[in-house]
Amino acid sequence: MSLIYLVRHAEPAATWGAHPNPGLSELGHQQAEAAALILKGVGGHAVWTSPLARCQETASPTSAALGFVPRIEPRVAEIPVPPEVTNHREWLTKLMSGSWHDGHVDAGLRQWRNQIGQALLEVTQDTLVFSHFVAINAAVGLATNSDTVTCFKPGHASITILRNLGGVLTVETLGEEASIRLT
Repeated sequence: MSLIYLVRHAEPAATWGAHPNPGLSELGHQQAEAAALILKGVGGHAVWTSPLARCQETASPTSAALGFVPRIEPRVAEIPVPPEVTNHREWLTKLMSGSWHDGHVDAGLRQWRNQIGQALLEVTQDTLVFSHFVAINAAVGLATNSDTVTCFKPGHASITILRNLGGVLTVETLGEEASIRLT
């Protein structure tokens, strides 16, 4: 049995779709430091982070406090936007209001969701995972058998805790929620 602490990245310096890989805003750096204080008390045996800057910067204070070098894990990265999409915000808004089996959700997106679950099922020790809004929702949906894309609204630097019980994901606690801002 292991606990998986899913940490949504702190506030980025640019809105979703406005910049391909923004770092954190000034507030985001403060949120990352605050999360580190909580996570330092939790401990954990490993730190995983999405390859994107906002997650790596959110993980940095926690990794330093725990003395870990984070593992860059592409399977917990941001949801991939299909190449034909020109309006990212409109596409994401539509996606987030539906289910994983709606007609506009292709097999590639469902495969992305399943890869998140596969990655988390590989966790055999308490692990801190720095990821994204939709990725965290995908994990919670898999753990609760929900087909809804948006199960809840994790705020920036919120901490959602899942448990891997011998290959079965369950939800311990959902992170603090916030209003949806596509950032």
